Amino acid sequence: MPEPSPEQRPSPPQPVHATTPAAVAHREAGPAESARANRLWWDASAQEYYDEHGGFLGDVDLLWCPEGLREADVHLLGDVEGRDVLEVGCGAAQGARFLTALGARVTAFDVSLGMLRQARVLDERSGVAVPRLVQADAQRLPFRDASFDVVASAFGGLPFVADSAGTWREVARVLRPGGRAVFSTTHPTRWAFPDDPGPAGLTVHQSYFDRTPYVEVDDAGDAVYVEHHRTLGDRVREIVGAGLVLEDLLEPEWPPGHDREWGQWSPLRGGLMPGTAVWVTRKPA
Repeated sequence: MPEPSPEQRPSPPQPVHATTPAAVAHREAGPAESARANRLWWDASAQEYYDEHGGFLGDVDLLWCPEGLREADVHLLGDVEGRDVLEVGCGAAQGARFLTALGARVTAFDVSLGMLRQARVLDERSGVAVPRLVQADAQRLPFRDASFDVVASAFGGLPFVADSAGTWREVARVLRPGGRAVFSTTHPTRWAFPDDPGPAGLTVHQSYFDRTPYVEVDDAGDAVYVEHHRTLGDRVREIVGAGLVLEDLLEPEWPPGHDREWGQWSPLRGGLMPGTAVWVTRKPA
């Protein structure tokens, strides 16, 4: 069983706004500010987020993206029975619960204590408990080297951290040789478009190459929510720079008959452009 190291962290997109930000800014936001803002945001939003999206996410399921791609159908992680698995940015741990039910030894972590409390509610309700839930920052994983066979993350961690290259290095560090890491994120091309599921969301309004973070601030100017953008090339360089091999990049198409809107995700936009990127990587043996 993986054990924490002697030292002693961020779920899917578009959070429900538990509080109304005073303003939206595009400015720099470093690792500490981003982690603090998103921890407090998800603490405040955990229950509302689950109330709105819980039915689609399921309590014991690994949903990779708003397009409806599920691990039960695509098997991106391979056979997890008897394997040590880490879920990064687990939210209410629906994915971790799904993997536990398949016989994996799962550790799940999130920056938000509110989300982890919601996870325990779902443990009790579903009858499938995640044995190890940890509050931690994805930029510094509190686990020993080579502790896990598999690392998984569905919109957790990467979009919310300033040092995403460091997160990939941490993932590589805790993976065993031959291990697999699969992360889904908002597709980088979406950064150039407004968060609008309708026709207004089809018009470019900022540069794809502008990596300035999206920051929501309160009346005092303090960040209350932060997202960070990386281009496709940035992500590839982060993965390769961490010593991992990029085996596949999935861009799920919008399925016929799927009419659910989720933030900027919609049938209209989904039929024209990718909304999600799923990065399938492994650590060389």
